[in-house]
Amino acid sequence: MQRAKRRLAAVMCADVAHYSRLMERDEDGTLSRLRAYRSIMSGLTERHNGRIVNTWGDAVIIEFSSVVEAVQCAVDIQNELAHKNAELPETEKMEFRIGINLGDLMVEGDDIYGDGVNVAARLQELAPRGGIMLSQSVFDQVRSKLALGFDALGQKTFKNVSEPVGTYSVRLGGRNAPEAAQPVPDGASGKSDNDSPYGMRDANVAKTAKGGFEQARDWFKRQPRRVRSCVFMIGFFFVLNILTSGLSSLWFYWPSLPFIVALIWHLMMSRNEKAVPAPRTTD
Repeated sequence: MQRAKRRLAAVMCADVAHYSRLMERDEDGTLSRLRAYRSIMSGLTERHNGRIVNTWGDAVIIEFSSVVEAVQCAVDIQNELAHKNAELPETEKMEFRIGINLGDLMVEGDDIYGDGVNVAARLQELAPRGGIMLSQSVFDQVRSKLALGFDALGQKTFKNVSEPVGTYSVRLGGRNAPEAAQPVPDGASGKSDNDSPYGMRDANVAKTAKGGFEQARDWFKRQPRRVRSCVFMIGFFFVLNILTSGLSSLWFYWPSLPFIVALIWHLMMSRNEKAVPAPRTTD
C-alpha cells in the first residue's frame, strides 16, 4: 500500500456565520452574495499565492506554503468583506469566521487531511463573526513579521487532537495594530507611575480584566438565543440579590437553579455537536 505524502503548510478554514438563518430569510440573495464573496476570496487567495483546496456548502479550505501570506490574506479578506457588508442592512450581512493553523498535512491528489486541517476547522468554529483565530504555531511565525495586534485566548482542547492548542485572535476593525508604547512623561526621573510595582500590577490587572470581559462578551454573542436567555436570567437574579441583600446573604442560586440546569444541558448538547469530526475534503 502506497504511503500518503506529507508536507508542512498553513491551512485556512472559513465559513459563513449563521448561514442557515440567511438562507431561510432569502435563498436567492444569499447564494448570489456567497458567490460574489467567494470570488473576492479567490482573487485574494491567488494574490497571496494560496490554493483553494475545497468548498462545500458555505465553507472554504485554502492551503498556503507561507504562513505569513495566509494570515495577511485572511486580514485582507475580512477587511474587504467588511467594506462590502457596510453597505447592507444588518439582516443581510454575510460574515465569515476564519481559522488558520500551521501543521503537518497528509496529501492525496489535490486533497489534504490530518490534524493540521482539523485544528484549523476547530479554530474557525471559535472565531467571532468577521474574525480570525490563529493557532500557537501560526502566531509564533507571524508575530514579529506582520504589523498586526493579537489577543491571547489561552489553551484550547479539541476533539481528536491529542495536545491542547494555544489560540490567538487577530485585532480587526480599528484594533488591527500592535499595542502602542506608552509615552514617557516629562520629569527628573523620566518614569511613569506604571514603573512602580503597584502601577505595573494595576495596569496588568486592568489589562487582564479588559481581556476577560471582551472574551466573555464574544463568547456570549456566539451562543444561541436559549443559552443567552439562561445566562441573562442567572445574571438578573444575581444583580437583584446584590442590590437587595448584598453579599452577606446569597439566595440568587435558588430561583436561578432551573436556568443553571438548562444552561448546563444546552452547553453539553452544543459540545457534543461540535465533537463531530470535521468533514473530509473531496473533489
